[in-house]
Amino acid sequence: MKSKILITGVSGFIGRHAARFFNRRGAEVYGVDSNPEEGAPMADLTGYARMRLPSQDLGNLLARVRPVLMVHCAGRASVPLSVKDPRTDFLNGPLLTWEVLDAIRLNAPECAFLFLSSAAVYGCPEKLPVSEACVPKPISPYGAHKWQSEMICAEFANLFGLRTASARIFSAYGPGLRRQVLWDLCHKAISIGQIEAQGTGEESRDFVHVRDLCEGLAILAERAPLAGEVYNFGSGVETKIRMVAEIIVEQLDLDCAINFDGRIPVGSPLNWQADITALNNLGYKPRLNISEGIKTFVEWCSIELDN
Repeated sequence: MKSKILITGVSGFIGRHAARFFNRRGAEVYGVDSNPEEGAPMADLTGYARMRLPSQDLGNLLARVRPVLMVHCAGRASVPLSVKDPRTDFLNGPLLTWEVLDAIRLNAPECAFLFLSSAAVYGCPEKLPVSEACVPKPISPYGAHKWQSEMICAEFANLFGLRTASARIFSAYGPGLRRQVLWDLCHKAISIGQIEAQGTGEESRDFVHVRDLCEGLAILAERAPLAGEVYNFGSGVETKIRMVAEIIVEQLDLDCAINFDGRIPVGSPLNWQADITALNNLGYKPRLNISEGIKTFVEWCSIELDN
């Protein structure tokens, strides 16, 4: 019998890639999102339910499908929006996570649950690389709400015996991403012919390609204790934003000026690098380095912006 996997937020960037990844591994993939079917990755789905979470319909779906795994990709993924509208970020973060887990508790308690958290829980770490043992110090509502959601996952594991884990994703990227720093840099290079970006260029991130991310999620589902614990998801490599811009310009073969305005957006950390020892110990090894990964993104972005 094929494994049945349910993905919330399946129309989003990570949700789409997760659906394709698990479908290609032979699973029956069911998706949930608020978009109509034409906005969902139907080719990779066995079934699709259009609903705006939280919804009582989720419990009915869980009882009918009986998935062995839920990957919770639904919710907001924007630091600036969380600063502007923290209430909505909370409703779509901790509150939604609680509602989804309670639906599992009541209708499919055998279903494992993977929560997509964020490195934003760490804020500005005092030293790098940062491990899961570091005490979270979020500097944005988004980071604070991700941390709260992690604690809710641990609550349902510890008190109700659900199998849960949280993936603290650093800077995920890849084809299909239409936001955040790589999209901004690539869009400006192609459309304007020059890059004018925020910050100094010395800020750094730990970029993880979405293909590696999906592989890591599968490893968690298969090998992790799933007792409410957290895992860093990154490449383990610190990369400066200026270097990313230079790689993009080089791969586009453009004579393109790169300038930074020196302004750091509210809620934006300065430097990130993940200690991925815990995930490595489960058998995870990132396959795409930053140059190889950006190549896949630049190729997609060039086609997307030519249309």
